[in-house]
Amino acid sequence: MGLTVGTSGWQYRDWRGVFYPEKLPQRLWLEHYAEQFAAVENHGTFYRLPTRDAFGRWRERVPTDFVMTVKASRYLTHVRRLRDPADPVRRRLEAAAGLGDRLGPMLLQLPPDLRAEPALLDDCLAQFPASIRVAVEPRHDSWWTDQVRDLLAARNAALVRAEEAERIDG
Repeated sequence: MGLTVGTSGWQYRDWRGVFYPEKLPQRLWLEHYAEQFAAVENHGTFYRLPTRDAFGRWRERVPTDFVMTVKASRYLTHVRRLRDPADPVRRRLEAAAGLGDRLGPMLLQLPPDLRAEPALLDDCLAQFPASIRVAVEPRHDSWWTDQVRDLLAARNAALVRAEEAERIDG
């Protein structure tokens, strides 16, 4: 398996004139982005649930070998805090199916104050069909245990460690 490189999002206004040509309309940013990178995290899905048609339109705008990671909703991760995940997961999967073969992993970014609750995480991961890749980004140190790593491995889920500038040494 090769390495796929992308960023967390593509709609950053301060990228205009740096990454995006100054005169490139924002409605063409995804196409420009997809010419440079093979993957992107759709960060906007954290805040809202786009329709299946919206996901389908994104699919039409990127190359056949491009993948889009879909971020789970804050409703599931930050409001419900992984409790009662069946409906939010089902709704997200139904909409994201519009990406078809461009669908990358589903990202569960957990809130920084959510302490490890492996049973809740296991129940949440159980809602995803085996055909869907899931990546989990815990941001509280209590999640970094062998028990959680074993759970993720058993569910074939990836573990994400995002470094923040103030946490990086050097």
